[in-house]
Amino acid sequence: MNKGKVTKELILQRAFQLASENGLESLTIGELAKQCGMSKSGLFAHFNAKLNLQLSVLAYANDVFAERVIAPARELGDSNIERKIRGLLDAWMTWNHSFQGSCMFLDAWNDAAPEDCPLQLALRQSIDTWLNYLQIQVIKGKENHEFMADLDTQQATFDLYGQYLSAHVFYSIKGEQASQRLFWQGIDNLFTRWKGESIPLGTKI
Repeated sequence: MNKGKVTKELILQRAFQLASENGLESLTIGELAKQCGMSKSGLFAHFNAKLNLQLSVLAYANDVFAERVIAPARELGDSNIERKIRGLLDAWMTWNHSFQGSCMFLDAWNDAAPEDCPLQLALRQSIDTWLNYLQIQVIKGKENHEFMADLDTQQATFDLYGQYLSAHVFYSIKGEQASQRLFWQGIDNLFTRWKGESIPLGTKI
């Protein structure tokens, strides 16, 4: 890797950290240059515009997500899909190492942005890819008879993502302990239903 690529990699590492803490929209070439100890013109030469910087950080975040969430789960194999999905969820909850009741991808989502906004298109593609990956795991669970044969895998994926979104909201309002407890209780209830089992009496849903 040449010096220019090494420098850009270090810039993206710092930019990813800042975006994780403050949101992707907070990134500016001027502020990032200050954080990296570079001149604004020197940093500008790598990205040319704020949008290019944001898109590069998003691509970098996708790589980090794959490394920290998907790669460890793949090592578990497909013999026990429930274990694999639980591993995915556990890594997902803390993948950017700055979980504070928010998600860098979700924070940058803007429904009011133009439909052809490059950043929003890239964000939607990233989240859609993840949703498809989750659904594939649920389908595998059906195929190896861990889950009910008539399980609606799209609904199951919707429910999984709903637990994730709820956990972020509860983190901000109720704190980490309540968020984690309710998240995993909700996941336990989902797996119970997916297997066609009854949720024990007294379990909160």
